[in-house]
Amino acid sequence: MSELLKIKLTIADRVYPLSVAPEQEEALRASAKKIEAMIKQLEQNYAVRDKQDVLAMCALQYATELEQHRKNEKESSAHTTATIDQLNSMIEEHMATF
Repeated sequence: MSELLKIKLTIADRVYPLSVAPEQEEALRASAKKIEAMIKQLEQNYAVRDKQDVLAMCALQYATELEQHRKNEKESSAHTTATIDQLNSMIEEHMATF
C-alpha cells in the first residue's frame, strides 16, 4: 500500500488540504485547474454575485458534460453490440455453407 501525499488545492479562493494516493495527484490537480479556469470564465461572462453561484454553475456544467458523455458512451456501446451481432450472424451464415 502506498503512502498518501498531502497536497493543497485552491478552488474559488479557498485552500483545501487533501491526503491522496500518488496516482490521484495529477488528476486532482488538473481537475482543480479546470475548475479554476471555468470559474474565471463564468465570472468574466456573467454578473456573478458570489462564489457559491459560480461554483453551482460550474458543478452544473461539469455534471451536464458527464451525463452527455455517459449517454454517448451508452449509444456507442449499443451500436458496437449491434455491429458485433451482425458480424456474428454473417460468420454463422458463412460457416453453415461448409
